[in-house]
Amino acid sequence: MQLKPDEITKIIKDQIKNYSSKIELLDVGTVISVGDGIVSIYGLDDCMSCELLEFEDGTKALVLNLEEDVIGAVVLGPCDNIKEGSSVKRTGKIVSVPVGEELIGRVVNALGQPIDGMSPIDASEFRPTECDAPGIVARSHVDTPLETGIKAIDSMIPIGKGQRELIIGDRQTGKTTIAIDTIMNQKGKNVICVYVAIGQKNSTVAQVVEMLRTNGAMDYTVVVSATASDSSALQYIAPYTGCTIGEYFMDTGKDVLCVYDDLSKHAVAYRAISLLLRKPPGREAYPGDVFYLHSRLLERAARMSKECGGGSLSALPIIETQAGDISAYIPTNVISITDGQIFLESELFFAGVRPAVNPGVSVSRVGGHAQIKAMKKLSGTLKLLYSQFIELQAFSQFGSELDESTRKKIDQGERIVEILKQNNNSPVRMECQVIIIYAIINHLLGDIAVSDLLRFEEGLFGYVIQSHNDLLVSILTDGLTEEIEEQIKTAIHEYKSMFAA
Repeated sequence: MQLKPDEITKIIKDQIKNYSSKIELLDVGTVISVGDGIVSIYGLDDCMSCELLEFEDGTKALVLNLEEDVIGAVVLGPCDNIKEGSSVKRTGKIVSVPVGEELIGRVVNALGQPIDGMSPIDASEFRPTECDAPGIVARSHVDTPLETGIKAIDSMIPIGKGQRELIIGDRQTGKTTIAIDTIMNQKGKNVICVYVAIGQKNSTVAQVVEMLRTNGAMDYTVVVSATASDSSALQYIAPYTGCTIGEYFMDTGKDVLCVYDDLSKHAVAYRAISLLLRKPPGREAYPGDVFYLHSRLLERAARMSKECGGGSLSALPIIETQAGDISAYIPTNVISITDGQIFLESELFFAGVRPAVNPGVSVSRVGGHAQIKAMKKLSGTLKLLYSQFIELQAFSQFGSELDESTRKKIDQGERIVEILKQNNNSPVRMECQVIIIYAIINHLLGDIAVSDLLRFEEGLFGYVIQSHNDLLVSILTDGLTEEIEEQIKTAIHEYKSMFAA
């Protein structure tokens, strides 16, 4: 064998020329114990809170507990391949999810991965789920109505864009229905909606998605689902994922509506994680930072100033109460964070008053500033008449003799209750709401039987839209001037003669 020094020299020179020293430093720890989706890890001294860790099989975990020697992390996925002694490395990142127009119309899990059986989401941008809420200087006044299409809410407990309005009540009182109807009412109003389902049954989420799709609402809606069959970790992350997706659209100058259904189950999932991580339990076994859990989520709702894009993120958190007890720990926490609450009462619901809104306990601390002029003029009178009716109704149950004025107030109250009833998925335009509420407040429908009011209302709306469309435009732009009031009376009298015939 003959050696050729020239060839050997050339090979060595090529190797030196193409050599690149790549030193990869990995911070690796060891699993001490694993169970119930919680992992204890030793050896990651520089780890950060809420950082993502990666196991040998690619499974991710979220750091939630930092102790002196040991780290407590919650696994975001199955832990079948994670065993005592397994190695785990830091990623240096926190949980990030895809955001962008590609998510509209899709159903994703808590990590932003599609679960609707359609094509993969090719998102151009990722954002961390945890971020600071906008500062005071970056915010603007809440002065634009977010129309729900529900008469009882738009008239007495109005919601403005950028507001946080809590929907609270016992199970099966119509909380989700109000939220879904509000999403459906945003059709054609340039509002992006994000519906976050936390701890619900798979079948329930499927029904909601189907309802939204049937009514064309999925064209502007993103559904984030962390069902009861998912781990507590995914249920814990889900609302922050939904908020992050919404914030992307808010930062592009759009109006966004986020529904969190529901935060009671979110708190329960966080309590389960905290107890497994051996955090000290407090009231009702919730950890001490459970208030911060929801405040850092809901404070991200805002109406931004024009200098900061002018977008808005409105939040509709839902809380489930037990036997109407709004003084329990989680309900009082969320009530103190939000800008008002819509309280749904079981007794009203079973009495056939739907939506079962109790106007005595319900309040909007901001929305009055966001109402159109016409509705604002009627709102105060309507609430006063409704409250008087509730009070007088209690007295009338004793069967005592009532004077003429009291009987009139009770009769008018019954008509108000009847006119505020509304079927599911049947939103009413704001201008039409103004007409019917004006009519009921000013005794224009006293000669129509209470049982016929909803039928009369439906026909009146159709007649006004067809024959008096200019009146509807005037109500929105000019408010309730004397001239417009006369036009409303004329339209009602015209339709009454047709209705009687």
